[in-house]
Amino acid sequence: MTRSDSPTRRTSTTARTDFAQGDVSASALLPATLERVFRALTSAEICDWWVRPGVFDTREWHGDLRLGGRWEAAGIGGGQPYQLEGEYLEIAAPARLVHTWKAAGAPGNPATVTYHLEPEGESVRLTVDHTGLMVEEMCERTRAGWETSLTRLAEILAEEQASASA
Repeated sequence: MTRSDSPTRRTSTTARTDFAQGDVSASALLPATLERVFRALTSAEICDWWVRPGVFDTREWHGDLRLGGRWEAAGIGGGQPYQLEGEYLEIAAPARLVHTWKAAGAPGNPATVTYHLEPEGESVRLTVDHTGLMVEEMCERTRAGWETSLTRLAEILAEEQASASA
């Protein structure tokens, strides 16, 4: 693969923040099927792509993919251990997934993450809407995290696609 052919350049990943609403929206065009992308969102594969080099990386993930089922993730962020948790609110495989999100044991209401998956040619447009982040700094860190994580997911899927066609 040449530098101009890199997965990051062939895929488009964007993320934006609405500080007033406490919302983050990220989108990526991923070279895979709906089913393949949905699996990446709902399995321990998260540990491979839910990263922001030098800032955080996810080292553990467990989930019970059913309505009311729980998920947990843990890793290192800013040099310190972190734990996240949530509950699945909606599962419409392979097109939509909704779950809550908060630091394990944290007081207050959790944020909500909604994944929308839509076919776009031979790829999938994944849009992530992360709502209920009431601190501006958290919004910005979350925006950057989704942007880098979705870029990494796009790279992994492009590598899979290249290996399969080789």
